[in-house]
Formats: sequence, C-alpha cells, structure tokens
Amino acid sequence: MTSPPCMSGMLERKLDLIFNFNTIKMKRTILSYNLFLILILIGFQSKSQNFNNLPGAPEMLYGDTSRIGVPFAKDPHVIWFKDRYLMYYSVPGKQDTLGAMSDWGIGIASGNDLTNWERVGEIGPAGEWEKNGLAAPSAIVLNGKVHLFYQTYGNWIKDAICHAVSEDGIHFKREDFNPIFRPNGEWTAGRAIDAEIFKTDDKFFLYFATREPAMKIQKIGVASAPLSTDFRPSDWTQLTDYAIVKPEYAWEETCIEGASVIKQGGWYYMFYAGAFNNRPQQIGVAKSKDGIKWEKLSNKPFLVNGDPGTWNSSE
Repeated sequence: MTSPPCMSGMLERKLDLIFNFNTIKMKRTILSYNLFLILILIGFQSKSQNFNNLPGAPEMLYGDTSRIGVPFAKDPHVIWFKDRYLMYYSVPGKQDTLGAMSDWGIGIASGNDLTNWERVGEIGPAGEWEKNGLAAPSAIVLNGKVHLFYQTYGNWIKDAICHAVSEDGIHFKREDFNPIFRPNGEWTAGRAIDAEIFKTDDKFFLYFATREPAMKIQKIGVASAPLSTDFRPSDWTQLTDYAIVKPEYAWEETCIEGASVIKQGGWYYMFYAGAFNNRPQQIGVAKSKDGIKWEKLSNKPFLVNGDPGTWNSSE
C-alpha cells in the first residue's frame, strides 16, 4: 500500500478538505476539524441560494445531494485506505415543514487529492438500534480493514455507539453485539453520541458526548479498550465518573460535543464544538498529557464564527 500523497501520521490524516495550504501545521488540522461545521451550512441552503456568493465564502468542495436535493454533508472523517481517501459523513433523510431532519445515514465519498470527491456509497439503518438512523462516523484503519464507529440517531436518551468493519471501506458488517458502548453512573443519562476513536501505544481511547440525567447539558467522556480488543461491549472501561470536558464559559452555553483528538509533541489536543448547532457553535481546544485529564487553552473560542450575514455566521 502506498502512503497518502504528501502526508504521514495522525496529524496529516486530519488535514483540511476545503483550503489548500502550503504547510502542514496545527492550524491546518483545526480548519479540517471545522469542516463538519462548514458543511452544516450547505444543508440549510435553499435551492435558490448560492453558498459561494455569500460574503467571504470559500469554494465548497463537496456536498451530497442524494437525500434532500441540495448539497448536505456534515461530521466528515477522512482516512487513507487502499490508495485513495475515503470520507465518511452524516446525511439526513426526511425534512419536515419546519426544517427538522430525521432518518440520518452515513455517506461515503472517495478522492485522490482532498479536493475532488465522488460519492461511492451509503450506510443505511440496520437492526433495532439503528431503525431511526445513524450518524457521526469515526473511522480507523487496522490490519488492512476499516473500522467504523458511529452513533445511533433518534433514540434520544437511548442513543449509543456502534461498530462495523469493512474489507473495502464501502460495504460494512455490523457487530452482532452492537451497541458497543453507553456510559453509566450518576453523572450521565446513559446516552453516547459523537464517537472519536484514537489508538495509543497500549490502548484505544473512545471519546463520546453524553448528557447529565436531565438531558440538558452536553459534555465529553472517555472510555478505553486494550489493543487486543474486538470492540465488544465488555472490553470497554469507562475511565471517569465525571465529564472530562464540560461547558464552562459563556460561549459554550450548555454544550460541549464533537471531539476530535490528535497527539503532537507529547501532548494530546482535543478540538471540540462549544454550544449547540447554530447558537452559534464555535471551536475550542483543550490539551492533556494522558488523554484523560484535560485543560482548556483559553476561555475564548479558538475558531470563532463570522459576522452576521457572512458564510459562517451561525457556525
């Protein structure tokens, strides 16, 4: 297998899909993480509105029109697998008269340069846990196979993390023992969404978003499994009985979600979304030496939303 063009390692695998920068730096990683926020805006375009004509808008390089007739793709996760990039992302199903979306699925696109993408597949609901939808994929390549971690959708307090595996990156086999993880304890309602899988030298970390029992405050937790795991439920150990990152500052309001983790220079860095969608939602960053105890780098957003009327005013 060849290496991805001009890239190596975890940091490079999270590079931007929107802007073509000349250097591989932390800023690039942050912008790539923000892609899932940028792509949300596509989903709310009307057919008469041209996103690229909004003030300051970059060229939008990909949107899936298969579900609702306008370009929509959010929560992207990109891997290099069998000599090409594969991007997994959330796509909605039905949209009611108020704009609420349901029946979510996971779309798959492929490309060779992080700029030009082609839709190559979709993962739809299967089984009782997924009957209302699935979303928010996190992918990792292990022993020549793609392992996909994702959440169920539409089950509210019962949403949980599931796992599937693929030989070709497009056709996936679900685990009979899904869902693989839900948190427990007085600090959580038991819900788990927004999976982020991260492999270390001796374990896997699984980061997830959950809520307190009243289901009003969203926050981040973490579990681990040994490298020998096949990701069954009994292999996961919840590492804390409290949130490792939670809302603290005014701009975060009542929500921390969408963790994306890298490791550089002996530090783990977590980029997260603060506040719920369109409040606006902005990007914060925290750091950790062990992947468990986290310290936010600032009480201000790391990547802020735009001014009213601009392309990123709500995210």
